Amino acid sequence: MKNIVMACFALLSVVGSAVAAEYPVAPNGISFFPDYMSWKVVAPSYREDKGQIRIITGNAIAISSFPVATVPAAFAQVEFMVKDAKKYKATGGWGFARFVGNELKPYGKDATFVGECFGCHTPVADNDYLFTKIVKTP
Repeated sequence: MKNIVMACFALLSVVGSAVAAEYPVAPNGISFFPDYMSWKVVAPSYREDKGQIRIITGNAIAISSFPVATVPAAFAQVEFMVKDAKKYKATGGWGFARFVGNELKPYGKDATFVGECFGCHTPVADNDYLFTKIVKTP
């Protein structure tokens, strides 16, 4: 099975960020994907509990069957969900990573931070732990 990588990032205003030569790594080993800004938009979403408008994007593998929509806004953080059923078996087959602010600071003190991510995604287990449902266009 091919790995599917999806990014979800909260937006507050359009701001670019300079990425250092070495990319940050989340405590669980998922590296920052420097090309995420070139990924295509899957859908916007709103997290009422966080007060954030988010844009769900996907790399070429993930996007191959998704429709495209765009809603730009301001950068707050970038989050990655990496699909690997074997490697991330304990979290529904998904690995999670979050990088905060323009400095892309890895979120979490250690790899246990994924419990927080997975806990939020557990209510949508019937949609492969994804909040966003892909809408098929005619």
